[in-house]
Amino acid sequence: MQITGNMRRYAWLYVMILPVLAYLALFVYYPLVQGVISSFQETKLLGGTTWVGTQNYETAINTKQFWQVVRNTVLIGGGIIVLGFFPPIMVALALNELVSLAFKKMAQTTVYIPHLFSWVVIAGMWMYILAPNGGIVNETIKALGGEPISFFTSIPWSRFLMIALPIWRDMGYYAIIYLAAITSINPSLYEAARVDGASRFQQTWQITLPLLKPTMLVVFMLNTLGMLRIFDQIFIMRNPVTKRYVDVLMTYVYDLGILQGKIGLASAISVMVLGATLIMTAIVWTVTGFGKED
Repeated sequence: MQITGNMRRYAWLYVMILPVLAYLALFVYYPLVQGVISSFQETKLLGGTTWVGTQNYETAINTKQFWQVVRNTVLIGGGIIVLGFFPPIMVALALNELVSLAFKKMAQTTVYIPHLFSWVVIAGMWMYILAPNGGIVNETIKALGGEPISFFTSIPWSRFLMIALPIWRDMGYYAIIYLAAITSINPSLYEAARVDGASRFQQTWQITLPLLKPTMLVVFMLNTLGMLRIFDQIFIMRNPVTKRYVDVLMTYVYDLGILQGKIGLASAISVMVLGATLIMTAIVWTVTGFGKED
């Protein structure tokens, strides 16, 4: 009776959540189920489907290009996670040391602004900066007596840019998250450390960084979830010269499903990406002890 009474009492809350549930059912779970079903079918452009079982999965696994994009995804996605882990922490620690409040706010805004730009804007901006002719970087190289570099058509440089630009774009965003965590640390811990004669470096190493561990785990988990689903920067900045070496799983799925009309094969690869993401998340969750009490 008490449960029924509570349900009547909070009936308006259940009514408010109905639109959210309807949105999730219509735009998340229904497409997900349809995608899984499509992965076992061969869909024709003019309509009609044929059940082919696991043939799409076998085709994907036995395709050389599939393993090439898997390798590219691991290199680029893993590079973003590994190389992009420490810069936001360093930026947050530097921002926390600023004394002037006005300058601190200006610095926070400056490092955060790139995160607000779309990849179209970022790609256009860096293509202009790194242009072989007239670009600021190459003009400087030529002024110093060097040869201009075609950054976006050079395979090593293009892969480097696919890793470096996402790190640069999101560095300010994650730095603000870390800075918010730093400001929530009890000031009395620092006061006690100063009384004991601890330097600023010792305070950072022994107080700030250990207390940032939960935030680090959250950021690491978010980056791990997105590792296999990177798409925007690759799709916008790839070109026919570097396509083979920078294409990742999601751009490969786009090419198969949208450009080539191989809906079943694209769905099969998408399902494998989803499964791999869940497995990676479970592994990271277990290894890092995420969510456990210290």
